[in-house]
Amino acid sequence: MSMMTTFDSTKELLPDLLRGIREGRTQLPDFQRGWVWDDAHIRSLLASISLSYPIGAVMMLQTGGEDVRFKTRPVEGAPSIGIQAPERLILDGQQRLTSLYQSLASQHAVETCDARGNSLKRWYYIDINKALDPNADREDAIVGLPESRRLLNFRGELLADYSSAQLECAAGLLPLRLLFDTTGLMQWQMQYIQTNAEPKLIQERLALWSKLTQEVLQRFQQYQVPLIILRKETPKDAVCQVFEKVNTGGVALTVFELLTATYAADDFELRKDWDARQKRLKKHDVLANIESSDFLQAVTLLATHDRRRKSLAQGVTTDNAPGISCKRKDILRLSLVDYKAWADAATEGFERAAKLLYDQNIFSGRDLPYRTQLTPLAAILATLGAGADTDGVRSKLVRWYWCGVFGELYGGAIETRLARDLAEVVAWVDGVPEPSTIVDANFAPSRLLSLRTRNSAAYKGIANLLLRDGGRDFLTGYAINAQVYGDETIDIHHIFPKDWCKANGIEPRHYDSIVNKTPLSARTNRKIGGRAPSAYLVKVQKDAGVDDARMDELLLSHVIEPSRLRADDFKGFFEARERALLQRIERAMGKPVAASAASPELSTQDESTVDEA
Repeated sequence: MSMMTTFDSTKELLPDLLRGIREGRTQLPDFQRGWVWDDAHIRSLLASISLSYPIGAVMMLQTGGEDVRFKTRPVEGAPSIGIQAPERLILDGQQRLTSLYQSLASQHAVETCDARGNSLKRWYYIDINKALDPNADREDAIVGLPESRRLLNFRGELLADYSSAQLECAAGLLPLRLLFDTTGLMQWQMQYIQTNAEPKLIQERLALWSKLTQEVLQRFQQYQVPLIILRKETPKDAVCQVFEKVNTGGVALTVFELLTATYAADDFELRKDWDARQKRLKKHDVLANIESSDFLQAVTLLATHDRRRKSLAQGVTTDNAPGISCKRKDILRLSLVDYKAWADAATEGFERAAKLLYDQNIFSGRDLPYRTQLTPLAAILATLGAGADTDGVRSKLVRWYWCGVFGELYGGAIETRLARDLAEVVAWVDGVPEPSTIVDANFAPSRLLSLRTRNSAAYKGIANLLLRDGGRDFLTGYAINAQVYGDETIDIHHIFPKDWCKANGIEPRHYDSIVNKTPLSARTNRKIGGRAPSAYLVKVQKDAGVDDARMDELLLSHVIEPSRLRADDFKGFFEARERALLQRIERAMGKPVAASAASPELSTQDESTVDEA
């Protein structure tokens, strides 16, 4: 049984390969980033070819496939006017082929750089005497000269001049740009041989030239470059995957860059379109960190959801209908027609998501527990449309959202969950059982101790809940809405100050946990300083102009037991607030948390709670 392959292996003479680049038959896909090899790399490459050493295979893609259409561009240094449509595209080997084309075939100085990255322009030569010296290093025989072909010292004084063919011949420096120029090479050869008219020296130079031709020049002219040619039938996602696996020297391409190159073939500027949409979305602070990949995932979810819905409506069975997905391969297959059909709906979905999050007192991208959860939320809202504008549906969406946050379900590889979310939440709104995100969500009480930084989604989620449920600033008494959040520089601060905790032997895992933190203004935090709670409460009350009863109300709005704080009772405060926070989380998730104690070493017989306030 024959094996099916998607590629062919062959070899091609270097002169033919460079001719294809010059004529435009071989080009680059536009997603290939330009990358300049430094002078040392180029000289080493040329030396390897002069010795017939391998330089690695080059991978190319045949053009003309129905599934793969990229905008293309010539290799750097190749003509850009009057070139034909390419027959193949370079996927791997751009740096080698660009260096070879510019040094051997372009007739222009090579644009390169030094080891420090400083830009240079160089002409490359073979030092004939060194190339034929059996004891010399071949890389020393490959010489790079500045564009002027004149060497100067640091004072600008002339050290050597090779700026004419006569001077090159006298020094025995053969320009590599002439190797595949039959007429030019012959003219240079004749001038080299006749540089000194004495018959004896002419005979010596004839012998040197003959030896150079056999040992060096023919190696260039007969050098065969190994090629791997991907057939034009290769699907786009396979092409992109192969490209990224072999292109280890560069930065991995994003799906956005790959789609940009694909859509450019149909004269659609995806980057320009996204820039306009991103500017519109970033008017909402909570969407400040949204990325192009998030948006493309949402568009792909909507397109694949619609495709599945239409198939089912036409009688296709559930098992045979196309799936809902937003994996990388699905985004790469997103047609321009589908993008145009669903991009506006996705944009509106993200804007509606921002409105829902503001209602949950999540005001900025910095405080958003999961950026990734925005994608299914936007797709769900875009699909439901006006159907989401009722209190009952909104309550379901809010519960699903907090289950995702406190179940910590949106880290890592979550594309499958995003697709399930869209299908299951939309169906749940219509009355089917709860979606898997709600079923899967679980919050262990012991997790409270390990929530210590903004790196945890649940850490930010608890702070968001406290604001949503009426947490007021200790000093101003303001409920922290969007206006106050921006004006007062709200952040998550310690309740029992860190310095006081250290001085009183409290462990970092307790004083740095979210149980001992709450969202407050920068002004209030400065009043707190490093003082004991009993001390800073006196100062805050005085500056706020409130009595004990009002101060108690403000503390209770953050589920802080006032008597414990006034008594500097960290243990009692911690245990009471721990229980209160768990009750808040349970209410948000609409399901109980596990029954195990969060911190047994702080256990107490006092079953009172402050969450009833």
